[in-house]
Amino acid sequence: MGESRSRTFLGIYLNDHLAAAAGGVGLARRFAQSHRDSEDAERFRRLADDIAADRGALLAILKSLGLPARRYKSLAVWTAEKAGRLKLNGGLLRRSPLSDVVELEALVLAVQGKSAGWQTLLTIADQEPRLDTERLRTLQARANAQLAVLEQLRTAAVKDAFREVGAAETAAGS
Repeated sequence: MGESRSRTFLGIYLNDHLAAAAGGVGLARRFAQSHRDSEDAERFRRLADDIAADRGALLAILKSLGLPARRYKSLAVWTAEKAGRLKLNGGLLRRSPLSDVVELEALVLAVQGKSAGWQTLLTIADQEPRLDTERLRTLQARANAQLAVLEQLRTAAVKDAFREVGAAETAAGS
């Protein structure tokens, strides 16, 4: 495959990740905002800030490679993220605990995708000297740390959302 075709594919690939990052940033910020009064508020805000910083790193990588950022893709995902707020999760007037589970699972998937993207760039770094492998390793490590935090939060949200299930089964068995 020729270099120009390979660069075209790389541009498409990175712009797809950039678009997904727009949705991830929106979701992370909304999650942090909806939990601003919780005991973990600072943790949620830091996570959202890190996810936003990773999107900025991706923009910088596009620029360093001389590839254009296709904003229309990001706008489409941003719009979809906003539309995703209209889901019915068992609560009409206030936030349902199930919303936390679904949103944290979506964030886990987003960060896993981001991690795969950093890994892909590390894999091709020997072919593209403008990719900073140390920076990519740092971004990969940060994604792994984000996944660990998200998994802790997701597990706690699952226990919170479904705690009555176990209690009802225990009471029924008595």
